[in-house]
Order: sequence, then C-alpha cells, then structure tokens
Amino acid sequence: MHERSLAETRAFFAAKADTWEEKYPDDGPAFAAAVAELALPPGGLALDAGCGTARAFVPLRDAVGPAGRVVGVDVTPEMLRSARDRGRGAYGRLLLADVGRLPLGDGVADGVLASGLISHVPRPEAALRELARVTREGGRLALFHPVGRAVLAARRGRVLTPDDVRAEANLRPLLSAAGWTLLACHDTDDRYLAVAGRRPAGKRA
Repeated sequence: MHERSLAETRAFFAAKADTWEEKYPDDGPAFAAAVAELALPPGGLALDAGCGTARAFVPLRDAVGPAGRVVGVDVTPEMLRSARDRGRGAYGRLLLADVGRLPLGDGVADGVLASGLISHVPRPEAALRELARVTREGGRLALFHPVGRAVLAARRGRVLTPDDVRAEANLRPLLSAAGWTLLACHDTDDRYLAVAGRRPAGKRA
C-alpha cells in the first residue's frame, strides 16, 4: 500500500484549496447524511478530522447546537485559509494540526467525522488510534467520502486494488487494533461511509 507523506499531502491539497468545493458543488447533502450517522448529542463536541474547507461545519454545528462545540483540524494551511474565507470560522474552531498528534485532551470528542482522510495519512492505524484517544467511550467515527471507492478510482484513472485501506476487510482489523469497533460499512457509487464505535479501554472487539 502506498503511503503518502505529510509533505505530499500538503502539496496535493494546497494546489486545490481555492476551488475544492466548486469542483463538486452537489456534495452538501451527502456530508449532512454522514454527520447524522454520528448521532452527536446536543451540547457535545464534534471533531472534523482533516476538515479541509470545513464543508461539514454547518451540519456539525446543527447537530451539537448552540451549546456544543465544533473543532476542525487540517495539515494544509491553504485549506484552512479557504475555510475562513468561506466564513466557516463562524461555526467552529479551525486548527492547523496533524491528526496523528491532535492538540486535544483524552475522551473530549463525542464524534469524529473524517472525510477523505484515511487514504491520505502516512500511518492509518496511528491516526485511528489518535482519533480513538480523543473520543469518549461510545462515541462514533465516520470515515466518509461523497462517492464510493470505485467511482473515486475511476475519476483518478486508477483501478481498485486489494490493499486499499478503505476496503472493509482491511479496515476492520485496523479499526479494532486502534480501539474501534466497525458498526457498518457502505461502499456504493453515491457514497463511502464506514461507521465505528469507540470501545471502552481494554475491551476486546
């Protein structure tokens, strides 16, 4: 499996930041549906991991309500600048940070949305473990993309390979090793969504 370095990830997204959303303007409902799967409590804390332009901030804010908090982290400064230019900072806090080393305490998040993240991190299991660290027991993680793996591969002129980290057979053990239990995995043309629950510390899958 090819592992993209942090520098490669930043370079890839920096070049696309200003027009990222305009390329796929109809993805909003898919983001809202993914947020709904997190079952966020009113007043809770929602983490948008690899938030990009923070497109999910509005549905995340709607989910946690005025008493809740929304935090987005991304490693690409250009993406965060685009998010601020689009007014997303009004809905939550935007942080320049690596998901492998989050500036958050243990168990503070009620749910984590990770859109398009897992295939871009250099060490997927380490990233999933760090997301588990900051999520309370019973909190949910949604690994999401607004189209399925096959459609995304076709867009990029590639074919799916058996070692794709997002394939359920590969993802399930990665999640388990990191402290999550895979609850559902949907991979259709119109979306990719894997939902996992944070296990209690020390409990086996």
